[in-house]
Amino acid sequence: MLTREGLQNLIEHQFFRSFILAVILFNAIVLGVETSQAAMSDFGSIILTLDAICLAIFVAELATKIYVHRWQFFRNGWNNFDFLIVAVALVPVTQGLSVLRALRVLRLFRVISAAPTLRRVVEGLINALPGMGSVFLLMGVVFYIGSVIATKLFGSAFPEWFGTLGGSAYSLFQIMTLESWSMGIARPVMDVFPHAWLFFVPFILITTFVVVNLVVGLVVNSMQDAHNVEADERTDTYRDDVIVRLSEIERLLKTAEHR
Repeated sequence: MLTREGLQNLIEHQFFRSFILAVILFNAIVLGVETSQAAMSDFGSIILTLDAICLAIFVAELATKIYVHRWQFFRNGWNNFDFLIVAVALVPVTQGLSVLRALRVLRLFRVISAAPTLRRVVEGLINALPGMGSVFLLMGVVFYIGSVIATKLFGSAFPEWFGTLGGSAYSLFQIMTLESWSMGIARPVMDVFPHAWLFFVPFILITTFVVVNLVVGLVVNSMQDAHNVEADERTDTYRDDVIVRLSEIERLLKTAEHR
């Protein structure tokens, strides 16, 4: 029977992590096949059995981690994330909670915690949220000002796009995404208001090419910071390992000298 230390070595082994990642991806395929009525009619029992096996593996994995780490398990945010996703999948599906059956596909999100590269991306995104909040606030101010101006300038002639403040905000959001902004909105408006480009062009430059790129820059910078922290941790671990080995060599040499 494996001891707690043996189980810890098992769950931290690269082979075990690769196996869990493979199960996650396989389970995602199974959940996708479940959406096919033809597949379910022919192989429904097999598909559901495979899904249950995948869920059992996830439960066994989490139970093992909880047994090894005890309450320290819940101090890790990714462990809580995995626990919540698997717990949702274990909730009995009744008529009132049938939506939970569709939420089983959330198990695919476990690939984030299982893959270090994806985890780094998410951590970078989370770390960028404080800075992104300021950028979104700036964008909100720009949108509000633009919506008020557009409503007053173009609302009477184009009520379907700029008749209300909310409608103007939605139209400006479409313009920001560059989705049919020219032929769909800007040029028809310019047929009535020839100088409307003086409003649309600066708005696109500010929102699309400045504010959005600020968000991208914050995310990239946070991802780089997360990568640097991870690299520093690996360096520290390697340094500590070297120090331990050097100390062991020094101890052996001193022992040999005494002999």
